[in-house]
Amino acid sequence: MSDPVRPQNPAMAAAATALRAQQSRMRIIAENIANAESTSTTAGGEPYRRQVPVFQARELDGTTGVALAEVRADPSDFRLEYDPQHPAANAEGYVQRPNVNTLIESMDMREAQRAYEANLNVIETARAMEQRTLDLLKR
Repeated sequence: MSDPVRPQNPAMAAAATALRAQQSRMRIIAENIANAESTSTTAGGEPYRRQVPVFQARELDGTTGVALAEVRADPSDFRLEYDPQHPAANAEGYVQRPNVNTLIESMDMREAQRAYEANLNVIETARAMEQRTLDLLKR
């Protein structure tokens, strides 16, 4: 909610929504990485399924931001590994492994970190510009 005395800077408001969105994205990626090697607890059962964040535009006062709309399960196939001794092995001896590729997750994490840092820079720059404007008005 914006302050009635001091209107919120639209650039800062949009960047703040992006910070929250990227923070959510990093949390989801961390969950994917943490579960990359998990298996089902029952024979022939499904393991952890990779989660994918879905964002959508969000209208703010005079600008557009972003919000996490939902988290979807990745429909891609599970990896199969032959291990007939594993408790989660199916009748043919294959164990389903999560559809999580840690290399892709690591690259997504780095991209989310960079986006987060870029939005922090937007907020810092907008704050500095406001301060310089106030300093000029004081003269």
